[in-house]
Amino acid sequence: MSTCAKSVIQSGKAILGIELGSTRIKAVLVDSDNKPIAQGSHAWENQLVDGLWTYSIDAIWAGLQDCYADLRADVKKQYDVELTQLAAIGVSAMMHGYMAFDKNQNILVPFRTWRNTNTGPAAAELSELFVYNIPLRWSISHLYQAILNGEEHVADIDFLTTLAGYIHWQLTGQRVLGIGDASGMIPVDPQTKDYSAAMVEKFDALVAPKGFPWKLRDILPKAISAGADAGILTAEGALKLDPSGKLQAGVPLCPPEGDAGTGMVATNAVKQRTGNVSAGTSSFSMIVLEKDLSKPNEMIDMVTTPDGSLVAMVHCNNCTSDLNAWVGLFKEYQELLGVPVDMGEVFGKLYNHALTGDADCGGLVSYNYISGEPVTGFAEGRPLFVRSATDKFSLANFMRAHLYGSVAVLKAGNDVLFKEENVKVDRITGHGGLFKTKGVGQRVLAAALNSPISVMETAGEGGAWGIALLAGYLVNNQDNLPLDEYLDKKVFAGDAGVEIVPTAEEVAGFNAYLQNYMACLPVEAAAVNVKK
Repeated sequence: MSTCAKSVIQSGKAILGIELGSTRIKAVLVDSDNKPIAQGSHAWENQLVDGLWTYSIDAIWAGLQDCYADLRADVKKQYDVELTQLAAIGVSAMMHGYMAFDKNQNILVPFRTWRNTNTGPAAAELSELFVYNIPLRWSISHLYQAILNGEEHVADIDFLTTLAGYIHWQLTGQRVLGIGDASGMIPVDPQTKDYSAAMVEKFDALVAPKGFPWKLRDILPKAISAGADAGILTAEGALKLDPSGKLQAGVPLCPPEGDAGTGMVATNAVKQRTGNVSAGTSSFSMIVLEKDLSKPNEMIDMVTTPDGSLVAMVHCNNCTSDLNAWVGLFKEYQELLGVPVDMGEVFGKLYNHALTGDADCGGLVSYNYISGEPVTGFAEGRPLFVRSATDKFSLANFMRAHLYGSVAVLKAGNDVLFKEENVKVDRITGHGGLFKTKGVGQRVLAAALNSPISVMETAGEGGAWGIALLAGYLVNNQDNLPLDEYLDKKVFAGDAGVEIVPTAEEVAGFNAYLQNYMACLPVEAAAVNVKK
């Protein structure tokens, strides 16, 4: 037990970061040196209701409260003290989606998450109107699709926000949103660090004939940058998070952010010419740009860092879920043989064995499409493994094909940035579940992007730690440093992580795999079209 950590907790100097991810809600408590000292978690799953992916309001609050209770229990177990005071709190969540509320704070339709791909007509029309790529999952796409569908609830909207913005609002009463998350509601102007005035005006004009009682700015949260005042924990909010009544109100909260923003912070990738890749249930890459791209591209989403710099984002709906399912199959086989199962060992053996396979996976191809994949044009998906009779079908190639498949779409999007737009990047950092087995996912991603990839020891802490760092930036930045300097000097202090550089053979192998992957997309399309 650390007496130092105990005194930090008792004196109310610990900082709390909470992130609501796709499969887990995680809370991380950090000390004044940004080191994690306790954590809690809660597992949850989205539900398919009336054809749309959602989490219920009850599930959100039950999950948050259970996660916080788990954190309290960890604090009690480790330090034998009660968690009652905090120096700051940060809330992060999966980005974008659609949470619409009436004037009585009642949700008008179930939360529509990032995973839904029903917004194609709206996204296409808005992309043309704005001359800007508007992804399917962005809040403005969901809003306009609801309008196109003639949904009656739209007229009653008083507030439209993301999951992070909703939680923050309930804890503080403040209708604000960190600029990184806000940039996925409707595009922001990096000069004004606010929603694009031109696009807001175009949208209002577009829907004016409908006669809604609101204008777009009336219902959106205020966009604010990292370090800005975002309100304090109210007494009501404290009870919502901690029904035991132990947590004291009055704690400052940093601007709520999306998981992309917290990933950038957790990997020290908010400076221009840096980037990061988050690879878990879904995957996305974030490259901080020196200038805008030459033209819109439907594979590239333009968002911002938590302090407002322009970022090119490639977001893929699918990453490790299908890969994990296959590893689960090998676990079953091991259990069938009566061999004790250690999942860390199973992953480690299979992943490392994959590196002994052919650089091009022997011709094998895997599609990890648990859900639709907008980057490659799929509104719906089917997990699919493809091989011909003459391919080299071995366990190593099989596993390697699934590892490659988990980042193939990500590569396709980044090829646009590096080959067509000539974007320059000095450092890319990986984090997330794909990188848990040391060196394997990192080497696969390096081959995919033809770039050195770094992984930090701390990157495994994830988005909850990232939002805790932003909360620390709010209360501990006495020198008024810009966010990138604060992270460099106060958090990472020169830690650039462990770097892996791809070989020419690995890069050529991945390129050959991707060529097969793109050529076989009609097979995936045929699988989607067959209803079972």
